[in-house]
Amino acid sequence: MPDPLAPATLGPVALRNRVIKAATFEGCSPHGLVTDELIDYHLAVAEGGVGMTTVAYLAVAPEGRTHAEQIHWRPEALPGLRRLTDAVHATGAKVSAQIGHAGPVANGASNGAPSLAPSRSFNPLSMRFHRVPGRADLDRIVAAHAQAARYAIEAGFDAVEVHLGHNYLASAFLSPRLNKRKDEYGGTLANRADFPRRIVAAVREAAARAGGQLAVTAKMNMRDGYRGGFDLPESVEFARMLEGDGHLDALELTGGSSLMNPMYLFRGGAPVREMADRMPMPALLRLGIRMSGHAFFREYPWRPLYFLEQARPFRSALALPLILLGGITDLSAMTTAMDEGFEFVAMGRALLREPDLVRRVEAKASTRSQCIHCNVCMSTIYSGTACHLA
Repeated sequence: MPDPLAPATLGPVALRNRVIKAATFEGCSPHGLVTDELIDYHLAVAEGGVGMTTVAYLAVAPEGRTHAEQIHWRPEALPGLRRLTDAVHATGAKVSAQIGHAGPVANGASNGAPSLAPSRSFNPLSMRFHRVPGRADLDRIVAAHAQAARYAIEAGFDAVEVHLGHNYLASAFLSPRLNKRKDEYGGTLANRADFPRRIVAAVREAAARAGGQLAVTAKMNMRDGYRGGFDLPESVEFARMLEGDGHLDALELTGGSSLMNPMYLFRGGAPVREMADRMPMPALLRLGIRMSGHAFFREYPWRPLYFLEQARPFRSALALPLILLGGITDLSAMTTAMDEGFEFVAMGRALLREPDLVRRVEAKASTRSQCIHCNVCMSTIYSGTACHLA
């Protein structure tokens, strides 16, 4: 059993330990550019001991942002991203860029461009219908992921994490409920998986042509968390496809839908009042959340390692290195993950409360996280993601 706090390798990248800061949108990029606040955000967890931190969310196209105040890959964003990676590297940590296209999760009104979805549907964030992408759109987005990988290398990133989860565009194509297409991108799992697989292949090819020193990972849903969504056993079969393609150095397992069931990912409290008060949304939608938000923000009890049971079939089916997230808050959970055969662990909310948690665990094995899993931090993601108790 590997020691979660000992050095490890992720593809071509050497990490000082097996703990990865999970991608969480930081809310520190007005005008879509890096700020000192964004650098400080990642510097805190890097100095706090993680092996690698993940910058989220870096859209591959302007319409692929969830909101206008997100970074999308373009030349003018690179100097700031280089400042960020240099700062993280000075601490001894590595840094990954989460890349993807928000698709139906995008706020078209904020972005000033129509959001995209596999099939015609309504977007309550922009109060208009999503646009259905054709083959040329999909080809453009695949190429944009490859360009994002090239930009990531130029900006000094050690890895990229391709976002295939949470019903962002690639994930939405995988969902039988969201993807009702009658062409070659709909119907069977092989058809629905074609677009996400092309994305990953393009990213790997771009990385290989640049010298092969960039680790390539992906984050994918095990379960969307709603009736008719992407679910076991299809998700295990899709993971087998990704492994067979041979383009990934590791796969991070997640769940939930930013469109249909966001709390399935987070577990713990459902901060409905705070979400209605703080999140950017149309007034009518804000009123609806205040009145009946608990029907959408369902509450699931938090427990340690809450995704472990769902992740076990993936560990049994795959030889590919896997990253386990969900309820990783102390050394006991990290050790259990290693004992179950997972090569890395990812931490999110616990590091918002205590960016130095890994250092504290290294110093004292019995250290417990102070995170209370209230999820009020969710309501801050567009104003500077933070724990209100920190």
